[in-house]
Amino acid sequence: MAALKKTSWIWIDGEFKPWDEAKIHVLTHALHYGTGVFEGIRAYMSDGKIYVFRLKEHIERLFKSAKIYFMDIPYTIEEICRIVIELIRVNDVREDCYIRPIVFRGYGYIGLNPLNNPIQVAIAVFPFGKYLSSGGVRCCVSSWRRIPGYSLPPQAKACGNYINSVLAKIEALKSGYDEAILLDDKGYVSEGSGENLFIVKDGKLYTPPIYSDILEGITRASIIEIASDLGYEVYERPIARVELYTCDEAFFTGTAAEITPILEIDGRKIGDGEEGPITKRIRCMFEEAVRGKLPSYMKWLTEVSI
Repeated sequence: MAALKKTSWIWIDGEFKPWDEAKIHVLTHALHYGTGVFEGIRAYMSDGKIYVFRLKEHIERLFKSAKIYFMDIPYTIEEICRIVIELIRVNDVREDCYIRPIVFRGYGYIGLNPLNNPIQVAIAVFPFGKYLSSGGVRCCVSSWRRIPGYSLPPQAKACGNYINSVLAKIEALKSGYDEAILLDDKGYVSEGSGENLFIVKDGKLYTPPIYSDILEGITRASIIEIASDLGYEVYERPIARVELYTCDEAFFTGTAAEITPILEIDGRKIGDGEEGPITKRIRCMFEEAVRGKLPSYMKWLTEVSI
């Protein structure tokens, strides 16, 4: 994973500010208590055009996350979408990039009651390559469990939630793996540290349901649609840990991860230890779709003229 590559401008609270001047106070509430929500969105350069992948759906989810935490965003969904498009233009981005909108409680009061702190909104865009190895990853099942819905709402893409993922990711890296897989509080498979998960068995796809405390991924939903269009049966159901070891194929999905094959889990090869044929077929179709190559999936893309 490469270091951030600067662009020229970041949008924050209604203004385009130079990258190095987009700053917040050290006593910002979200810095101390995790009171923020965010999104990750990819945009793809293809044939001289930039396509933003499922922009409106991501911003709608941002607003839903904010609603859960009593955060009233002082802009409309349509306004935020327009700002994202303009931010890509003013930065003159001409390569694949990542868009990070964040809504957070700002400076004003200290303490657990966040309600008197102002709502701040910022959006950054910057070049972004592969998050995980495109050839596939080696994973371990983490000793840390996914946060259950009765403790924190996993359906909100909230800043504080990701401390759970950070612990799992560090554990995986220090154990010599690329990524972690978390189980839910009942011992069923939930998700990766920042990705949804699918397994393939006997030509059918299986993915954990919402009640396994997953984030309801937008890329996940896209893959379910693509797989169905390709004629595969897709089932959302609890997945036992042992099924990870005995499946034919497995892969992660996510905005950052896109479609990443899982080659090994807890020292056990998945299939023959390489990307499986069904994973590859779905991945290739997804990669064509996000670059505007497939007319039936143009509904997912917002073109930005540059």
